[in-house]
Amino acid sequence: MDPLVSILIPCYNAEQWIAQAIKSAEAQTWPQKEIIVIDDGSTDHSLDIIRQFDGRIRWKTTPNRGGNTARNHLLELARGDWLQYLDADDWLMSSKIADQLDFLANNPEVDVIYSPVSVQFWSSENSMVVDNAIPCDPRDDIWVLLLRWRIPQTGGLLWRRQALVDVGGWNPNQPCCQDYELYLRLLMSGKRYDYCPSAQAVHRIWGDETVSRRNPLLLQEHRLEVLRQAEEFLRRGHELTERRLQALNQTRFEIARIEWVARRDAAIQIIQNIKKSQPDFMPSASAAPGVYRLIYRLLGFDIAERIARFRRLTRAFAGA
Repeated sequence: MDPLVSILIPCYNAEQWIAQAIKSAEAQTWPQKEIIVIDDGSTDHSLDIIRQFDGRIRWKTTPNRGGNTARNHLLELARGDWLQYLDADDWLMSSKIADQLDFLANNPEVDVIYSPVSVQFWSSENSMVVDNAIPCDPRDDIWVLLLRWRIPQTGGLLWRRQALVDVGGWNPNQPCCQDYELYLRLLMSGKRYDYCPSAQAVHRIWGDETVSRRNPLLLQEHRLEVLRQAEEFLRRGHELTERRLQALNQTRFEIARIEWVARRDAAIQIIQNIKKSQPDFMPSASAAPGVYRLIYRLLGFDIAERIARFRRLTRAFAGA
């Protein structure tokens, strides 16, 4: 018997997008599905639009308590053995769930199926979809993908309901990086991830309303915390391989470069932590060009950043 899939849509002030999200859920070719929407105290016309689907979906409205609380409420309401989370401003291609469940038939032990995600860059003037813009390499160790922040966005995954229940669901106190914090807990609990290359979800980028876009420094703080917890777990289990360690510190290095512009002392502290963790660490060429890498090796991170900033300013002045 085909498993029931619960398509779970948390919505907050998404009147422009929520109808498309629901219609893309209805259009899924997988026959055994239910669609549940929670309006998280929207102050726009989202709820009016959701009500138009009454009789075709299940829906509830609640006071505004945040995205993860809404996701946990949806988890409680779900009757399916498998869950598709779909943000209200994203959408699914019609065969997304069917492709992943066809994959499941040959991989019955998997707990989380992950697949590429396309990105729709949207503005009032135009819209552009970039296929597989959030890619993942199926050859890579899932821990490397986590440490390099390359597990696809939430909509690209299909989740075994019991796996989420086992780890306590979403963390309602997590202001950003909610998906990676959950990915980490699932991995630490031994849940199995597997890669299905053919399914497709679409993540829409359209504004600066998310916490991570409004407060990028808060985002980096929480990324570092996820990395710290991952490192501690892997070290305790003697599972921090050389490849995982390089991935971990490469991501930290990239965060340090972002932080250096606004919080130089914090950036330098990140580099010091990298040296404690991996004394011979050298950043990859993709994040640090050859001249930068040479200066970094000879004179250190802070001098390399000062010179890189001077060169950027010189180029900008020359082009003015």
